[in-house]
Formats: sequence, structure tokens, C-alpha cells
Amino acid sequence: MKPIIQQEIKTALAAAEVSSLSSLTIQVDYARDKLHGDFSSNIALLLAKSLKKQPCQLAEQIAAHIDCSKATSIIEKVEIAGPGFINFFLKKTAWYPIIDRVLTQAEHFGVSDIGKDEPLLVEFVSANPTGPLHVGHGRGAAYGDSLVRLLKTVGYQAHAEYYVNDAGRQMDILATSVWLRYLEACEEKFVFPSNAYRGAYIHGIVEQLLKKYGKQFYKPALSVFADIPADEPQGGDKEVYIDALILKAKALLGADDYQKLFDMSLNAILDDIKEDLTGFRVNFDNWFSENSLFKTGVVDKTIERLKKNGHTYEASGALWFKSTVFGDDKDRVLIRENGQATYFAADAAYRLSILEDRGFKKIVNILGSDHHGYIARILAVIQALGYPAASLTALLVQFAVLYRGDKKIQMSTRSGEFVTLRELREEVGSDAARFFYVLRRAEQHMDFDLDLAKEQSNANPVYYVQYAYARICSVMRQLKVKQLNWDKAIGTDSLAQLKEEQEIDLLVLLNRYPEMLEQAANNYEPHQIAHYLRDLAQVFHAYYNQHVFLVEAEDLRNARLNLIAATQQVIKNGLDLLGVETMEVM
Repeated sequence: MKPIIQQEIKTALAAAEVSSLSSLTIQVDYARDKLHGDFSSNIALLLAKSLKKQPCQLAEQIAAHIDCSKATSIIEKVEIAGPGFINFFLKKTAWYPIIDRVLTQAEHFGVSDIGKDEPLLVEFVSANPTGPLHVGHGRGAAYGDSLVRLLKTVGYQAHAEYYVNDAGRQMDILATSVWLRYLEACEEKFVFPSNAYRGAYIHGIVEQLLKKYGKQFYKPALSVFADIPADEPQGGDKEVYIDALILKAKALLGADDYQKLFDMSLNAILDDIKEDLTGFRVNFDNWFSENSLFKTGVVDKTIERLKKNGHTYEASGALWFKSTVFGDDKDRVLIRENGQATYFAADAAYRLSILEDRGFKKIVNILGSDHHGYIARILAVIQALGYPAASLTALLVQFAVLYRGDKKIQMSTRSGEFVTLRELREEVGSDAARFFYVLRRAEQHMDFDLDLAKEQSNANPVYYVQYAYARICSVMRQLKVKQLNWDKAIGTDSLAQLKEEQEIDLLVLLNRYPEMLEQAANNYEPHQIAHYLRDLAQVFHAYYNQHVFLVEAEDLRNARLNLIAATQQVIKNGLDLLGVETMEVM
């Protein structure tokens, strides 16, 4: 509808002899109040100053050249409001074609090509494989997956990727934690380190180790803890303590055995994460290994590129990146004094591999809000490597806070005291979890109401939307039971039977769906889909409660059945984008 009205305004501008300004973007918005029509434009307000006219006077001049009497016009009348807004009231017949369009295009309704087939990589979740995913990770998973589905729908080659942090100190802490629990299972007695991973999942990995390798990794506790500095509870430094145990594990086990233990720890947790995400209907095109950046020389290549471009210097025995030149608050270390590359060096190499080696034009990084300070340094290194800042879009996701009743549940991966995403799914279901996660803007704080998510009432938004779909399924079943006819190929005369307020409201909402998708994609806001579906369900439920669909009058029955069938299709399309299933019976 908007392009048609924009063209009417453009034609009127030319007729009113202000065509020299007609190249200006003509803004047309949905009216906020039905009393003000269906659409409104502020074009007169925008042009008044340059044309040295009063906005109302210019609005009247433009409106005078809009011919509503034309047989082809979708506009019933035009009114001037306020300081010079032009309000458009559409003929009811203007809304009817959307029904045939929805039913004809079916699952493709809303699909567009605004993305112009641009290849972009969306990296999300990417939690360290040091433990199961918790409910905080779930929000990033639901948001990222919904965003990928949305971007594909509007024409982008969106590629979903999980960056596996399988190198570095945290993974060594995990492997050492598993080894120590393994020694406990071999009946060795000692105080477990305060800075090791303590979750119950560690014991599951130990069982796998014992089953496959027996006591191959056994070492007496006396030899393990000999010459190890004190832990924090004994007045020592917990970080120094765990690092010393890592070195001892590597020394006592040897490279081959340590690698076996490391790999089993990594793969056990990574397999659990993959299984968990698949159950959450989150799928990745690729699981990218951080370790591969070192094995294939991409880290070295990245550092050499930064050196060549003059963006590094040496100080205190380390190699530094001049991050402040590009707006970061401080320079960043690439190579430590001990010759080891930093996490940042690997992160820089990862972005180079995406933009240069794999041919993506853009990276969309979805990060936890605690990584806010991380964005500046990545933007800096992308530019230092020779790519524009626009190559990266960083989106922050607030971690959801889970409440059970009035009790806030604390989460800590290291201590093992957390509610996993799997536990959440088992308790409230993937549908409720995914829908609740995307109800708010990703950057907004979110309290996850566990009780509401399980409630089967209109107060539960996902139940409310799914119930609308199920109610339409029920009507279609009744149609068969009553052996009534339903003609899906009906003309304007039959559709003219749709005059009720809820019928027109449904038609208007159906027309809005494609534009809503484009707006949601452009702003990376899948929550707009959830809000749209809730609005659509609200109008449908009001319609269902006040009117009968399976009436005797054939024309009216056909019109109403086609309308609710189109509504059903759009609900399904929208829920599919959010990874939420439809229910035929509830």
C-alpha cells in the first residue's frame, strides 16, 4: 500500500508544480489512530520551509491534486490534520487482494530480495566448551537463530556459525579439572582446587575416560601436588595454583595422554552443546575451531599483516597492536612475553579468515552484554587489516535472569551452580523458551518468568498465538464434519462481505507482514515478529469470540474462511521464523 500512496503523492507534487522537490524521500506511515485514516504523510511539513509556504496550505495544495474518484484509486478520501499531516483513508476493497496473495504464496509470503543475495556470517552463542549451556546462553541462541532465519527470508545468504574456543587456558583448566576428578574416582584423596570446574557434568566425562582408558591416566596425588604453591583458601593465589596444576598435568601425563584427556573433555561437552542446541531448534552451518587458526597459520598471517601495515610495536618483551589509533581505549597485546599468542590475536585471525579466506562481505557478531568493551578492539583490528568498519555489526544480548517464584536463580559455570538450557527446555518447552527469549529487544534486560511460560492462558504470549492457530484448525475440522463447502477461489463481490471491524483489522495486519519483516531484518530485531504475532492473535481471538464463521450464507462463509486461512498461514510463517511450532489441537 505504501508505494501506491507514495506514487500518488509524487504525482500530486508534480501537478502542484513542486516536482523539482519530488526526488525527496516521501515518508508514509501507518496512522496510529483509526480516526486519522489508514496512512499519514508529513511531506508538507518537510517541504514547507524550502517552498516558503505554510504546511497546512501546502498540504491542501497537494491533497487537491489527489483524485480519489478514479476507478483505479485505492484511496477513499484525504484529510488534512494538525500542523499539516496528510491522512489517507483507503477503500475497503484495497485490502482484499492480500487474501489471495497469502494463500497463493503460502510459506513464501513475506519473502523478499532486499538482501540482494549478500553473503554474511552470523556468529552467535559460541560459549566456551567448558560446561553445558545455561539459560543465559539460551537467549543468544534463540535471538541468533531467529535472526538468521529472518535474514534468509529477506534475501541474504546468512551463514550461521559457532566459534568453538577449543584453545587456550580455559580449556586447560577444564582438562585438568577432569583429570583431578578422574584421580578422585581412582580413590585418591585431596582438596579439589577452588578455581577448577566443579559441575556434575565433569563426573560424566570421568566415567567416559574410565570406560575407554581405564587407569591409564592415574598418578598418585602425592606426585601431583608435590611442589605446587598454596591454593587461595590456604593464603595462596588461586590462579597461580591452577596454572601450576595444569603444568603438572602436562608433565606427568606427557603430550599424548594429556591430548587424549583434553580431546575427550572437549568433545564430550561440545557434543552435549550440539545436542542441546539441536533440541532447541538452533542449527549451525559450521562449527569453527579456534585451534584451526593456529594449525593453518592464520594467526601468524594476521600478525604479519598487522606488522606490514605498521600497526604493531614491541614493548616489555611483548608485541602490541596499536588499537588506540582506531578508537580503542588502550593498545592490545598480540604476543605475550613468553611467545604465546593471546586470545585477541586468535580473534583477529578469525575475522581475517571470514573476510579474506572465506569470502563473506559482512560479519554479524552476537555477543553477551558483558562483552561490550570487546567491540572496539575488534572494529580496530578489522580496519587495521584493511577492511572497512562496516564489515562488522556487533549486537549485544542481555543475559536473561531466571526466576522461580520470587527467587532469582544464580548461575556460575565454574562452581557448577546453574540452571542449564536443557533443564529450562524440559520444564517449559522449547516453544515457550524461544518465544519468551525474543519478546524483548536483545539489548534490553529480561526477567524470564518461569511460571508464566508454563501457564496455559491468554497471559502467556506463546500460548495465545499458538491457540489462535489451533482455533482456526478447529474451524476447518468443523467444516468437514458439517460437510459444508469452502470455495477458495472467490472474487471481490464475495470478499465485499468482509465489513466487520475485526475483519478489516485482520486484513490490515496481513498487509503489514512483509513490510514488518523487512523492517525487522534491517534493524536486526526479530522481536518485532513476536509482537506482530501477538497483535494478529489478539484481533483473531476477538473476531472468533464475536462472529460465526460457518454461516449458512455461502458468500459470507467463503469470505470468512479465506480470511482466517490467510491469518493461519501468516501465523505459521511468523512462528517458523522464531523456531516455534504450530499446534493443531490445544
